[in-house]
Amino acid sequence: MDAHTMPDPGRRAVRQGLAVALATSAYGISFGALSVAAGLDVWQTCVLSLLMFTGGSQFAFVGVIAAGGIAAAPAAIASAALLGVRNVAYGMRLSPQFDGVWRKMAAAGFTIDESTAVSLAQTDARARSLGFWVTGVGIYVGWNISTLAGALLGDVLGDPRAYGLDAAAAAAFLALLWPRLVGRQAIAVGIAAAVVATVLTPVLVPGVPVLIAALVAVVVGWVERPGVKAAS
Repeated sequence: MDAHTMPDPGRRAVRQGLAVALATSAYGISFGALSVAAGLDVWQTCVLSLLMFTGGSQFAFVGVIAAGGIAAAPAAIASAALLGVRNVAYGMRLSPQFDGVWRKMAAAGFTIDESTAVSLAQTDARARSLGFWVTGVGIYVGWNISTLAGALLGDVLGDPRAYGLDAAAAAAFLALLWPRLVGRQAIAVGIAAAVVATVLTPVLVPGVPVLIAALVAVVVGWVERPGVKAAS
């Protein structure tokens, strides 16, 4: 393949960004329906997507609220914030490719799993920038539209458990976790956190077992880190 027939990196980045945006946006329907079923109004559900805009954290928030009601709000907020911390790491990784304070501030709102992945998969600076913006902005617009659709749909159809949507949050986290279960360390961390969360869920306020499991994951990950051995 010569230089004239090779696909332009920029066009390839745009195509990839649009494909990821379309697939991810559709997932917002589940969030909208689950949020309304958890007790939030349609407008509250839409505000979450407009302002929070990080799927994992949004599912964590409504999942804890659904299980524990308004009394579990502090745990719901903490769980959502904990999951959102990963976006800080993404921002640090992507920051050098944005010039100027305003561009960095604008990019922060669209720094999510998908925009980061598409951007870093590109081969040159222009393509990385295009991939990031097309994916991030595309998902933001599509996610908010599908959130509204899901909230209205959930309001009309009632209990989402009748359609299996109550399992969407768990499926979302499993989908995020599964590709990362590679190697002894990742599997050990996953198993330890899962066991702790399972044991504590029946006896603690909803959301708290997730936070404790996260602490356990940090400890196990540190002990199992290459080059670090537990004291004998």
